[in-house]
Amino acid sequence: MNLAPPDLKELSEKLASGKETLQLQAIPEFMRCGDAGIEQLIDFLRHRQAANIEVSYIDGKAYQTLVQADSSKAIALLQTYFPKGLLPIQSESGVDFEPLQTMLAKQDFQAADRITSEKMRELAGSAAVERGWLYFTDVNLISDTDLKILNNLWQVYSEGKFGFSVQRKIWLSLGKNWEKLWLQIGWKKDGSFTRYPDAFTWNLSAPKGHLPLSNQIRGNKTMQMIFGRKVW
Repeated sequence: MNLAPPDLKELSEKLASGKETLQLQAIPEFMRCGDAGIEQLIDFLRHRQAANIEVSYIDGKAYQTLVQADSSKAIALLQTYFPKGLLPIQSESGVDFEPLQTMLAKQDFQAADRITSEKMRELAGSAAVERGWLYFTDVNLISDTDLKILNNLWQVYSEGKFGFSVQRKIWLSLGKNWEKLWLQIGWKKDGSFTRYPDAFTWNLSAPKGHLPLSNQIRGNKTMQMIFGRKVW
């Protein structure tokens, strides 16, 4: 039995309400309204962009919904109005963040996590790239702007669940206790660190702060350096 399409006017009112819970519920429903629903979501994003409203995870949810829609109309409109994606991602170091934005928009969080590690090494310089992992002192070589871009990308495309700032907030709420943090964000269970990659959760059912990953087996100094940055 096919369900009748939702009322477009009612959905638009929820989207304009400013209430995030209602907005998140309404956004996927626009896809059941065909081209008219797609156009409404595009108009919503364009209006917010024109008004210089800071990009939030509400925008991210709308953009993701359009990206993942099986619709040539959605693809064409996104290419017309958002050819470089939703977020401005101009790196101070010339690092290309577009692959990361693409994977996050598709909700391919495992690929996005891998790309994040690669980009962190690129931002830290050739020594980190050649080494293949980030040393804690490398964090100081990454600009505030670039670190914030990485964090914003994760937040915008995860409904606010993921990102360095989310992890930091949890860490502070736990009195900076690392063991409690590992347990709360799902990086440790029953006394053992979570095994990569299969034991991690690569979707939005993961605990808040679950992603992006850091190699906690090497210790907590790298994360401590990230959390200590003034950008937060």
